Amino acid sequence: MFQNEKIIEIKVCKYCFTSFEITDKDLEFYERVSPIFEPNSNLTLSGGEPNNSFPDNGRLGGVINIWNWKVKYLIPTPTLCPECRQQRRLSFRNERKLYKRKCDATGKEIISIYSPDKPYKVYEQSYWWSDNYNSLDYGKDFDFNKSFFEQFEELMREVPRNSTFLNISWSVNSDYTNHSWNVKNCYYSFAIWSCEDCLYDNLTTNSKNCLDSNSITKCENCYYCVDCEECYNSFWCVWCEKSNNIYSSYNCKWCDFCIACNNLVNKKFCIENIPYSKEEYLSKLKKYLQKDKNHLLSNVRKKTIFQNMKIIGSENCTWGQIINSSNCNYSFDIFWNVENSKYVINWLNARYVYDAYWFWVNQDLAYEIVDTWLDSTNQYFCLVVHNTNNALYSQICFNSSNLFWCIWLRNKSYCILNKQYTKEEYEKLVPKIIEHMMITWEWWEFFPSSISPFWYNETIAEEYFPISRDKALHYLYKWSDYEPQLPKVEKIITVEMYSNTSLLEDANKVPDDILNRAIECEITKKPFRIIKQELEFYRKHNLPIPKRHPDQRHLDRMKLRNPRNLFDRVCDKCNKKIKTTYSPERPEIVYCEECYNNEIY
Repeated sequence: MFQNEKIIEIKVCKYCFTSFEITDKDLEFYERVSPIFEPNSNLTLSGGEPNNSFPDNGRLGGVINIWNWKVKYLIPTPTLCPECRQQRRLSFRNERKLYKRKCDATGKEIISIYSPDKPYKVYEQSYWWSDNYNSLDYGKDFDFNKSFFEQFEELMREVPRNSTFLNISWSVNSDYTNHSWNVKNCYYSFAIWSCEDCLYDNLTTNSKNCLDSNSITKCENCYYCVDCEECYNSFWCVWCEKSNNIYSSYNCKWCDFCIACNNLVNKKFCIENIPYSKEEYLSKLKKYLQKDKNHLLSNVRKKTIFQNMKIIGSENCTWGQIINSSNCNYSFDIFWNVENSKYVINWLNARYVYDAYWFWVNQDLAYEIVDTWLDSTNQYFCLVVHNTNNALYSQICFNSSNLFWCIWLRNKSYCILNKQYTKEEYEKLVPKIIEHMMITWEWWEFFPSSISPFWYNETIAEEYFPISRDKALHYLYKWSDYEPQLPKVEKIITVEMYSNTSLLEDANKVPDDILNRAIECEITKKPFRIIKQELEFYRKHNLPIPKRHPDQRHLDRMKLRNPRNLFDRVCDKCNKKIKTTYSPERPEIVYCEECYNNEIY
């Protein structure tokens, strides 16, 4: 809770039945972002009193008269708890699942985030961005005899969708990526930004020649690194910064030539936190490099002291991974300059944003959104809407304004369900539709997961909220049973073939024809291939060939990151009560901020 915040109401989530708080600051936010229009002529309002003819969802009514016969259409408090709201949003984001299918416009075989069995029109990138068709041609009149979500799902099935979210104007030789921008020679990497020669990465920015890494920034020649920044030639490292030539280490800063170290600052030639001369270090290096790096990293983690919440240069913030921000509550991976926001994940430079996942650069006044970029204001219940202002319930729109319930529009204004209106027509019709949505209990809700273009086990909701197939179907999520074709190879190297041998232990001893084979994952038994660029990296850095499928390796790395949950715990140094992302049952050593700083610095 923010400082000076007062609990106004305790609500019960309609999905999981857990209780959650509504505070006075929350109510201020919901009223701040509620849109203002001229009312439907049938409304009867007086002064500033709410009109109680509409569902109020447990708070002040549906509309408020404010000035000059303008009314504010209040967005009520949520009916789901923060976790269930996040789960619902993430069920609309397929980040990592790629399929081969044909473009519905050209017939060309393409890589897509939509499996061939999906009921959508999918176009290859170049055709989708072209002027060969007009998305306004799919426009519809609003039907007041149907629910909004029913009509929007119909529009989703008709408007063409882009094969992946990849900016082709700024990307080179990176077809097997998604949600990526300004990338070159990248493969099977997702949500990456300004990267070159990066393979199997996730949430990587401004990096080169990195493999199998998560949430790294300004790194080069790194392998299996997580939450690292400005590291060079580093392997199996977590939470390391501005360090070079380090192996299997945790939380090291300004360090060089270190192995199996933790909580070091400005050290050199250390092994297990013990300093050596350069000659001694080099003599021991080969022995340590022959050890199991994952096992070594696991042992280092047990000795590492962790801060309860990693919050840097910030004021009045809770959760983790927050940098130079203020008044950010229950937020995670906040990279820079976010203010007065709540339940926000992966964000940069924003003000007054609630319930959001993934944004870069300049967002003001937003609620329940996923994946928005660049200079946007007043976006509510939107998906992949960039550089667009005053948008509600819209998806995949760019450089536009004043959109209601639209899909795939560019440089457009005053559109509803992809139909063009004049400003006057738009401002007259929108209140009528909002009032219709109030009656059908849709106005204040994000898109239901039942109309997501992706099935639950294809989305990142499955990563953070894993559930069984039966449970997913019970909660009206869809579940994909589509099985893509196995890779066509000369031979599959089975677990039995490599488990008791050194067949994959040294990439320099593996013959080139491994590129024509597939390897059976030791965990899932799912076959995967090695590409030439990848093999060259392993050989250059004397690394073994992986025995796990890239998706399994991603899940393994995700376990090195803390869960997006807050727990009550006591500091292992002073026994003070603390909030932390480490549950009390976990074995890590966790200190409060004061004890941590006294110990490390």
